[in-house]
Amino acid sequence: MGRGRQKAKHTKVARELKYFSPETNYGALERELSAGQHSDENSYVDRWADQYGDDQYDEDDELETQQDQNKSA
Repeated sequence: MGRGRQKAKHTKVARELKYFSPETNYGALERELSAGQHSDENSYVDRWADQYGDDQYDEDDELETQQDQNKSA
């Protein structure tokens, strides 16, 4: 396909996307947005907390920092 035909096709697709407006279900949108307001603050659950310890990576970072300090001294 030549550049002219390619550009025309892209222009056609861009125009279709620009002026495309699907029907919006405002009732469903309102239900979805209002559901977040009634949630409990403790609803967040860290699903990885049981699998990994709190200080698993802190020890490695401290070791690297100590090694860097020893090299510069």
